[in-house]
Amino acid sequence: MDKIEKVLQKFAQKERERVKKILERINRRKFEGLDLKKLKGHSDIFRVRKGNLRIIYRQADDSIFILAVERRREKTYKHF
Repeated sequence: MDKIEKVLQKFAQKERERVKKILERINRRKFEGLDLKKLKGHSDIFRVRKGNLRIIYRQADDSIFILAVERRREKTYKHF
């Protein structure tokens, strides 16, 4: 079980489905309609917001790396 699947197990079924759909769109680079924002101080790290869920990822060349999937809290962005 990879890190993302382990995190998704903590979410309710509805949240899990929502996150999976967003991850698919990120992977296909279909960003229109997503609440997408570049993180301050970084040129290659972005976040997608859906309710209180945050998906943080790095976009490098032709690759996308998911860094975190978590609920919004005070420490969500501290380690980026």
